[in-house]
Amino acid sequence: MREQHLLSDRIKTLCEEKNMSYYSLSYRSTVPITTIMNIVHCTTKNPGIFTIVKLCDGLGVTIQEFFGADAFEDIERETD
Repeated sequence: MREQHLLSDRIKTLCEEKNMSYYSLSYRSTVPITTIMNIVHCTTKNPGIFTIVKLCDGLGVTIQEFFGADAFEDIERETD
């Protein structure tokens, strides 16, 4: 659950830093606005890696830059 909020916060932060609306991100990334809003509102449990890659392209960052934020350092692997 916490990971959903980290993704949401990271997208929000990058959009704010780049002065980009979610609609602009949708256009630039070719990810539907509904998908972006579902990620931002944490209703999507596990967005696919290709969706995240497309969002990174739209934001003008690499996947490494996206996940290189300090907040992602403390994520622990879940064990079944």
